[in-house]
Amino acid sequence: VLLNKPKGYITTTDDPFDRKTVMFLVKNAGRERIYPVGRLDRDTTGVLLLTNDGDMAKKLTHPRHRIQKIYHVVLDKNLKTGDLGKIVEGIELDDGMVKPDAAAFVQGAASKKEVGIEIHSGKNRVIRRLFESLGYRVTRLDRVTFAGLTKKDVPRGKWRFLNEKEVSFLKMKS
Repeated sequence: VLLNKPKGYITTTDDPFDRKTVMFLVKNAGRERIYPVGRLDRDTTGVLLLTNDGDMAKKLTHPRHRIQKIYHVVLDKNLKTGDLGKIVEGIELDDGMVKPDAAAFVQGAASKKEVGIEIHSGKNRVIRRLFESLGYRVTRLDRVTFAGLTKKDVPRGKWRFLNEKEVSFLKMKS
């Protein structure tokens, strides 16, 4: 199942604090138990896969498999070109070096507050922490692609089943 996750939902199957989870959004996706592949924090929107295939989920989330994730980042202020260069070269965070596969200003955007970033790291809140390390605050974070799948034609908060071709493609990648 591919979900276009809205803001305000946590990516877990159960929450002891009774917060809204993504499972509420996919409750009618069938009788089989599915669970999220990886995580998106409460304030991050975009592509989230859910599956009942544990092996595939592990492979899609392990950094060794270099599964591509592309994010649209909106910052609180314009990103300096030099800081974009630092991000591209790699930034040392508390839990190690993070080097995106690619990063660039969003073409056609009204300002330099919008950045596209491609990454395969699965570190917790890595995109937000990359920018925070340089003095920027992420005001919006949207995952537009995960493992080659996009949220195109899936409205925010809605989901769709993957077709056979997409499932086969994921199995080849993992």
